[in-house]
Amino acid sequence: MHKSTSLLSELKKNKIMFLMLSPAVIYFFIFNYLPMSGIIVAFKYFRYDKGILHSPWIGFKNFDFFFQSGQAWLLTKNTILYNLVFIASGVIFAIVIAIIFSELKGKYFKKITHAAMFLPFFISWVVVGAFVYSMLNYEFGSVNTLLKALHFQPVDVYGTPSAWKYIIVGFHLWKSVGYGSIIYLAVITGINPELYEAADLDGASVYKKIYYITLPLLKVTIMMMVLLQIGQVLRGNFDMFYQLVGNNGTLFNATDVIDTYVFRALISANDMGLSAAIGLYQNVIGFVVILTFNYLANKVNKEYALF
Repeated sequence: MHKSTSLLSELKKNKIMFLMLSPAVIYFFIFNYLPMSGIIVAFKYFRYDKGILHSPWIGFKNFDFFFQSGQAWLLTKNTILYNLVFIASGVIFAIVIAIIFSELKGKYFKKITHAAMFLPFFISWVVVGAFVYSMLNYEFGSVNTLLKALHFQPVDVYGTPSAWKYIIVGFHLWKSVGYGSIIYLAVITGINPELYEAADLDGASVYKKIYYITLPLLKVTIMMMVLLQIGQVLRGNFDMFYQLVGNNGTLFNATDVIDTYVFRALISANDMGLSAAIGLYQNVIGFVVILTFNYLANKVNKEYALF
């Protein structure tokens, strides 16, 4: 009774703020929570003529098929490793770029350079995929055309799986790091300038100011950004992987992630139950990961935790 009374008093006290929050709450309730009822498809042999409710139950057979197919470990490993590399490299490069921009003195040069780095974020992966294909194609790609002109042997990039680990990471950084640096740059801009002035009086160099002032004050932001991204560690960027690699089976062992496998299972086999089972597995593991990392962050320092 006391809890319900305190909740009502909180609503009355901050009714304007709750009203401003309501569109986001309604959006997530409609598009994120209501569709969760479709989880039952993962435990059914889905038939279009019978619908979700009347399709026959088959228990965990969809999960059994996925884990016995021999692809579960490969897909999980690829998805996790790619995302860990994306998170680590993305945070490092974003911080470095934010620090560089904060140290630049030329106003117009800083604006033009930052806009140029920010621009790739708005380019569709479809366009990027076409650009990569025109650049790396074996027969008429610009890279191989240049190699032939210089009397070197052309390189079959689309037949070399090991090269795509670096290509995918490189293009992911190219497209996202400019946008990611904005948050860190905003935090750096908000640091009290008196701290840097005091360091100047003590004769501190630029590198010492970065090491002893900027980076320590970025710690909380870094941890929060990592925690927000770590929850997506089992979700592959479908647009990026599919547009860059496509249906090239030669590259699947090195580039296939859970999202692309689910897409192919749904399109080629038309198996709604298997796709739902893999998606549920993906989300449950991601949920466990974010809770675990948030718990560890809370143990280290409560300021680092999301909740």
